[in-house]
Amino acid sequence: MAPHCADELKYRVVDDVVKHFETAQQKGEKVLGQKIRDLVTVNGVRVTVEDGTWGLVRASSNKPELVVVVESPASEARMREMFKAIDAVLRTHPEVGAYNQTI
Repeated sequence: MAPHCADELKYRVVDDVVKHFETAQQKGEKVLGQKIRDLVTVNGVRVTVEDGTWGLVRASSNKPELVVVVESPASEARMREMFKAIDAVLRTHPEVGAYNQTI
């Protein structure tokens, strides 16, 4: 899934999303009602919660888009919840546009 984001803005947006989840982890805030188990911030951010559900946001290398990937070993419902949580953070940035597809 890839929401539109201009090339000149997408890396700043990703940096802001990284900071959002780093701050949430430092404060012990929960995502999907669970603590953040793991946070990988190489080329974007991948946030994993206690049940293994994860979401990733990064800048596309060749299009004016962000890339959003979500998965859950727990259930499809948890995967959809992670998408909503990631999208809620992205929607705080008006420069992030419509998705080319959604789940």
